[in-house]
Amino acid sequence: MENKFAKWGLKGQKEATVTIRDILETIKKQVKKDDEKPMIHLGHGDPSAYSCFRTTPVAEEAVNRALRSAKFNGYAPAAGLPESRRAVAEFLSKDLPYKLSEEDIFITAGAAHAIELILTVLARPGANILLPRPGYPSYEAHSTFLDQEVRNFDLLPEKGWEIDLDGVEALADDNTVAMVVINPGNPSGSVFTPEHLQKIAETAKRLGIVLISDEVYYDLVFGGNKFVPMGVFGSVTPVVSLGTMSKRWLVPGWRLGWIALSDPNGILKRTGITDCIKKYRNISPDSTTLIQGAIPEILEKTPKDFISNIVVLLREAAEACYSNIIEIPYLDSPQKPEGAMSTMVKLNLDMLEGIEDDMDFCLRLAKEESVLVLPGSVLGLKNWLRISFATDVASLEEGLQRIKAFCLRHSNMIM
Repeated sequence: MENKFAKWGLKGQKEATVTIRDILETIKKQVKKDDEKPMIHLGHGDPSAYSCFRTTPVAEEAVNRALRSAKFNGYAPAAGLPESRRAVAEFLSKDLPYKLSEEDIFITAGAAHAIELILTVLARPGANILLPRPGYPSYEAHSTFLDQEVRNFDLLPEKGWEIDLDGVEALADDNTVAMVVINPGNPSGSVFTPEHLQKIAETAKRLGIVLISDEVYYDLVFGGNKFVPMGVFGSVTPVVSLGTMSKRWLVPGWRLGWIALSDPNGILKRTGITDCIKKYRNISPDSTTLIQGAIPEILEKTPKDFISNIVVLLREAAEACYSNIIEIPYLDSPQKPEGAMSTMVKLNLDMLEGIEDDMDFCLRLAKEESVLVLPGSVLGLKNWLRISFATDVASLEEGLQRIKAFCLRHSNMIM
């Protein structure tokens, strides 16, 4: 019988890299539905699931007022509402040595949209991009669909997850268009010093590439290093910063982010990158107008103690996470997290019986203990784990105690 589909010449795009959502859904399926122990999710950074992490009433009231005003029910301009762009520019400028303008800001539908937008704009035949290892896999997934070559540089756990800048220079060539810096660090929980950020900017200048600075965890730091935005070094090399309300205001479902161009020397404008961003915004999705309408009030009126209280909660969770992990001999933690909402720990597989790798560990852990953690191989580090501490301390400690029990059960060591 003739195949009625024989004439179709369709073929799906080559398979993209596996995403965090894909892996966590696969791991979650291992949890027994009849397990008496409640599932503890330490695999993602969504603090909104826990009552201790709730956004400020200022944000809720601002959205309510925007809704009742009936002024934000229609389409917004492609780049975002002018008043929203101005508000973001003013908010970011407080930490910069120069002022951003409305024209430097592009509102996006969350950070994921910002990543897609800037990678698409920079993509060209033969181009490559430098991504951190470990890193956030959405960058590699988007690059794969764009046929953009990915070259991974290492973060050094023994140096507080600093960037291996010698490795960066060895990887770059004339086709390198940008490098991605994530600070505060996801997944490492690191916070770069101003001196290291300066060296990163100088390296990018020598290579003639754009710095894409992922600052989703803007100012959520609680260690020895203060957060410094990469835009401070925009006069050294052009910086494209990606931000969002998701983590700082604990509202990832609101899907509002931005791209900020820190480029006082006008390099992005002269090279046409700024115009390309404007043109791509005309054909890409918009952030919800309603949330855009609330931005100015949220940024202006959020009390300082809201952020400081969130930082206190994260500090307590990070300390509980680290203190419990170092009591588990089967896990190695290079350092106590200093920012963001997660940390990386290394698996001592030679101490565990019958565990093949990090993925096998996570699957069995979910099945036996109803605890979800993310295998490091998804982030570029095989046989490591990413553990999120964006949860209440009681659940976090219970989850880590279950991990310890799991390791003891599979131990090949005589204790």
